Amino acid sequence: MSENTPPLIVLLVAPETSPSVLYGMYDVLYSVGVVYPDMTLGEPGQESLDVRIVSHDGKPFRCLGNIVVEPSASITDINEADVVIVCDMYTSVDQPPRGKYLPEIAWLQNMHKKGSIICSICSGSLVLAEAGLLDGRRAASHWAYDDLFRRHYPAVKMQKESVLCLSDAADGIITVGSATAWQDLTLYLIALLCGQQQARYTAKIFLLSGHEDGQLPFAVMNRRVDTSDNLIADCQNWIAENYAISNPVQLMIERSHLNGRTFARRFRQATGYQSLDYVQTLRMEEAKQILETEDRSIEEISESVGYEDAASFRRLFKRKAGLTPAAYRRKFANLVLV
Repeated sequence: MSENTPPLIVLLVAPETSPSVLYGMYDVLYSVGVVYPDMTLGEPGQESLDVRIVSHDGKPFRCLGNIVVEPSASITDINEADVVIVCDMYTSVDQPPRGKYLPEIAWLQNMHKKGSIICSICSGSLVLAEAGLLDGRRAASHWAYDDLFRRHYPAVKMQKESVLCLSDAADGIITVGSATAWQDLTLYLIALLCGQQQARYTAKIFLLSGHEDGQLPFAVMNRRVDTSDNLIADCQNWIAENYAISNPVQLMIERSHLNGRTFARRFRQATGYQSLDYVQTLRMEEAKQILETEDRSIEEISESVGYEDAASFRRLFKRKAGLTPAAYRRKFANLVLV
């Protein structure tokens, strides 16, 4: 790009894109250099970024929620850009987007080779994974896609806890977690392209702040039962009612009538979890529910989910949820005031 032209940020969209992500991000990026001087000094500003919405063919379409999107260009019209952002492109947590977005994938690969910074938001990371751009890299996506990445993209080092993953920013790859994490990415890019002061101005105007606690406090266990393995499915249903019992893994092994090694292999294949990790995660999910809705002490909660040692419970909860039990309660017990 010419030194006299604003940096170009391209937002790649599809019918599976959320309007809140697309238009929220477009609104904030487009405002840089314009809104702050107008609102604080009453003086006209100047756009600091060139922001364009593109799709595979550039034709108008309706995205999620039946909201109209009118791209400014097709991908074939864009040969260079400072930044390309793949907006969220919703897909089921059970099904990778195989065979979809083929023109977009080829274009993204080419843009990365030309030096564009390639970013993804939420499920947009699946498009980058399909393009092979995340192979061997650490990456963020919505926590609900963790198991899908583990099963279908084993070459990607998924960072379930991460909101803004900058591990490969030097190589032009940036990924962010959930849909609202576009705010973290936007502030980062504004600071990168326009300076820290512009990022601060933007944060103040739109009341934006980072997700300092990461994704773990928001993550919920995937409790889907894989009925293709009846023995493991039976164990999942049993442990859901007996998670607080002593020696739960051994009791599941005995219930399955399998040897320990075979049980471990089949349990991992069916659930995506090691058996002990599954039990621990299930217990922490139950503890979260109690913390959100009841006033019981941490010691009482610890015992109710299977831990006599409250200190051990606190350490495990912090590792699984990213917050101490007390901090988790403060964050979620009164999340919505009525």
